[in-house]
Amino acid sequence: MTMLVALFAKDKSNALQIRKDNREAHLAYIESTGVVSQAGPLLDETGEMAGSLVILDVADMAAAQDWADNDPYAKSGLFDSVELVAWKKVIG
Repeated sequence: MTMLVALFAKDKSNALQIRKDNREAHLAYIESTGVVSQAGPLLDETGEMAGSLVILDVADMAAAQDWADNDPYAKSGLFDSVELVAWKKVIG
C-alpha cells in the first residue's frame, strides 16, 4: 500500500538561477524515480518560480524523505525550507 505525500519547498532568496541551472536534472529525476503524481513550481508575486509543490506516491514517509533528500534541487542548495505532509486526494 502506498501513501500520498505533499512536498512544499520554498526557494532561498535570489535563487532563480540555481533553479534554472538544475531544472533539467530535477525533471530527469522526477521521470526516473516514477513516484511523482503531480508537480509544479510555486510562483512569487511577479510570476517567477520560487518553490515547488510535488505530490509523491510512496510507500511511507521515509521514502518521501529519501526522495526529497536526493532531488537535484535539494542537493544544489536551492531550498530555504522543505515540508513533507501526508495528503489525501479527494477531488481530481
